[in-house]
Amino acid sequence: MATSILVTKLFVPPTRAELVRRPGLIERLKDGLDRKLTLLSAPAGFGKTTLVSHWLENIQNNHEIDGQSIKVAWLSLDNGDNDLTRFLTYFITALNQANGSETALGNGALNMLQAPQPLPVETTLTSLINEIATVPDRIIFILDDYHLIDSQAIHDALTFLLENLPPTMHLIIATREDPLLPLSRLRARGWLTELRAADLRFTSAEAAEFLNQVMGLTLSDEDITALETRTEGWIAGLQLAALSLQGNADTSKLIQSFSGSNRLVLDYLIDEVLNQQPEDIQNFLLQTSILDRLTGSLCDALTGGDNGQQVLDALDRANLFIIPLDEERRWYRYHHLFIDLLRQRLNQIHPDQVKMLHQQASKWNEQHGFMDEAIEHALIIQDFDCAIRLLEAYVDTLWQQGAHRKLPRLLTSVPIELILEKPQLCVYQAWYAFISGQQELAERCLQEAEHALNADTNNFTQTEMQEQDPSTTSQQLQLKGRISAIRSFVASFQGNITGLIQHARQALETLPEQDRYWRSNIAITLGDVYGFKGDMTAAYEARLEAYKASKAAGDIYNMMLASSKLAVTMIEQGRLQNTIEFCQKQIQTATEFGYSKSPLCGFLWVLLGETFAELNELDHGLDLALTGINITELTGNLVFVGWGHISLIRIMFSKGDYTAIEEFIQKLERMAQDSNVPAWIMGLMAIWQIRLWLVQGKLELASRWANDRELNTDIESPLLQELIFLLYLII
Repeated sequence: MATSILVTKLFVPPTRAELVRRPGLIERLKDGLDRKLTLLSAPAGFGKTTLVSHWLENIQNNHEIDGQSIKVAWLSLDNGDNDLTRFLTYFITALNQANGSETALGNGALNMLQAPQPLPVETTLTSLINEIATVPDRIIFILDDYHLIDSQAIHDALTFLLENLPPTMHLIIATREDPLLPLSRLRARGWLTELRAADLRFTSAEAAEFLNQVMGLTLSDEDITALETRTEGWIAGLQLAALSLQGNADTSKLIQSFSGSNRLVLDYLIDEVLNQQPEDIQNFLLQTSILDRLTGSLCDALTGGDNGQQVLDALDRANLFIIPLDEERRWYRYHHLFIDLLRQRLNQIHPDQVKMLHQQASKWNEQHGFMDEAIEHALIIQDFDCAIRLLEAYVDTLWQQGAHRKLPRLLTSVPIELILEKPQLCVYQAWYAFISGQQELAERCLQEAEHALNADTNNFTQTEMQEQDPSTTSQQLQLKGRISAIRSFVASFQGNITGLIQHARQALETLPEQDRYWRSNIAITLGDVYGFKGDMTAAYEARLEAYKASKAAGDIYNMMLASSKLAVTMIEQGRLQNTIEFCQKQIQTATEFGYSKSPLCGFLWVLLGETFAELNELDHGLDLALTGINITELTGNLVFVGWGHISLIRIMFSKGDYTAIEEFIQKLERMAQDSNVPAWIMGLMAIWQIRLWLVQGKLELASRWANDRELNTDIESPLLQELIFLLYLII
């Protein structure tokens, strides 16, 4: 599983027995199930969550609507969910927490999210959508508080999901503001049901029921009408008014004093409500307002008291804008409208306490294993020393969990100068910089990490080194091994075979045996070296070893990577029938693990096509190769897109379609102009360009190209060395 899960985010918030029944709105929610999306968009305090929760409680009690079995999935969003991997992980987990859910969904999608080089979100969602489509029951999925999401990547992912949503699934979004989704298009297609503030406002009859029955007042019809008019049916305003009216003898006079906009009314009523609370409760509310979720001991850590749970229970009984998050009522959150104003007041009255409160919250979360929250609290107050310390302690866990979208975001949230002081964080920053094309930053991070590690080592005598804590020595060796590993990947990308071999060997000599991901990658890379040299037996053995090691470790990504390299090796060895069987088996495995739309699986299709072409089944081979190219191009992985086009060029060469070859070569050249295409891909392309010119009799062009680049056998040049090592692929 990719990340730790807060199960309280997945519960349908329980409703109170004494609430206003709204059958008309319930019926509209039910009717909306025939469409893809129901949008509840209204400002805070209009009862969006309460309405949906009440409806869903009835559904869950009956387990069906109109005779159809229903599953309910709920996800309460917060600011931390703007990380795409976290959002999708919670989304998939919520699906599997749905009422009555028996079949696990989304394992393949979760595997994709944990890949060290994350796949495009459309690929991940395609796998998930295909699985959802197999569920016979109707699924109702609620995304609550969607206004807290400002990530365009998540908006895009949700748009893709909506446009391809299976007919058995319905999505409900509750939000304070319209989400950045294509609502106009959804309306035009008849896919959207909308409930807005005008729909959610209390009518006069509902206001009367709420004030006199739910809130226990005895207001006259005139007072109710006046209050409903002044609050414009705004439920939160009515609740605040009721709280301020409780115990007040002259209710009519107080009601007549309400005036102005909702915001002005709200500010006034909040003052009245807070002023009616004892001082210790006021302090409790302000001090705990920095929290998104509250539980007794966490509140105690902030207030210095020992009765946090009792206070939360009392606030719950008093209906003071607090919402339970679980059936046991151990976890709560404040109403968003209430918490915004509490935080505003805290910053006005006690700005000096804000930093201390976040520090205490960070400390409590760290002690209780909620490391994400601990880091976020530190980042909110820009306590970078604390954030760096927590990141150092947590970074390996995040890496092992496959948090390859969250981790780069956290690393970039602190000044790079602080990252550069920590060799462990430098290594991770270097990796993410390398795979994102920031080669200068990657090199800077590697140099700083090496400098720090060398300084630590040089400061000890041999005797002191021997006396060091074995765990410290092991960590230093691990970091050195990872630095060498990244340098070998950089060398491979640059076409520097000498550097690749040197750094890869250093990595294998240094990396601990349990560091399986890095060792597996290095084993695959060394297999490439043997292949470049033409030693296909050694290449096959190295790649087979990497494949077995990755499979044993459950590392699906590297297993797929090694399998694609094994297929390349078998083609070069002429084991064509074995290659076909192997590729077909690996494509099936990729599909089972949710990798059917990954660049690795796409490349396997290309290799399968190339193999059939080698058996002179040119048209069938071309169809398979084009299927693979379409998959790789969707993912945008330049290595497999480029390598796949080289395979297509080979097939076209066999077919004698020189025009198509020219088009593919031009396409690769355009890619190289716009992106950082690996040098060895361009080297292969250059070889095929020369072969094409020679076949076409364009000797002058070939000669001019060679002269311009001083093509010779000087293998000290990394690019020329790469070209020569790769000649075995076309001879």
